[in-house]
Amino acid sequence: MIETVLFDLDGTIIDTNDLIIASFMHVFEKGPTGPLTREGIIPHMGTTLEYQLQTFSGKEDVTELVPLYRAYNQAHHDDMVKPFPYVNEVVEQLHKQGIAMGIVTTKIRPSTLMTLDKFNLAPYMDAVVTVSDVEHPKPHPEPVLTAMKLLGSRPETTLMIGDSTVDMQSAKAAGALAAGVAWSLKGEDMLRQYGADYILRDMRDVYDLLKPNQE
Repeated sequence: MIETVLFDLDGTIIDTNDLIIASFMHVFEKGPTGPLTREGIIPHMGTTLEYQLQTFSGKEDVTELVPLYRAYNQAHHDDMVKPFPYVNEVVEQLHKQGIAMGIVTTKIRPSTLMTLDKFNLAPYMDAVVTVSDVEHPKPHPEPVLTAMKLLGSRPETTLMIGDSTVDMQSAKAAGALAAGVAWSLKGEDMLRQYGADYILRDMRDVYDLLKPNQE
């Protein structure tokens, strides 16, 4: 019986995919190896910003690249970002049912809170665990374990919903259930390969997973 639902943010409940891809393309449009491609970026989405910048640049020190990415991302955020269908409806309904909810993301805390506030999701999230709050980000279990500790939740009654392989890995390593979203750019097969117990075709599909709570 699921009592807690944890959500990844980017690509799961908030459609930031095009913004993220555009931000990386902007940073590397004049790179020494040529511009990045959408196909080259997608496999790494969901990991930390620093890891992605290191991967794309081939450099260990990406200190100078981080502000370039964040400046472009913040400037275009409001025009390019929106919730995925039915997210607000589902979150409000789960809240009414007494389901504890939280966010587990590899974004930094300020941008996470900004996005949650913008789309009126902040009041429903009793725990927000960002890359700023952990020593080991996803795919390590620490972020999911941290959220469960903050919520007083048990792994066997916790569901983590995400769009990335690292979401599935973090959830399973923490002993929680994992649900992938069908709108993931990674593809359903990849999410199943990394441990997804369920695939949500529509965010409202989560209701079916919570039916024991409605008895």
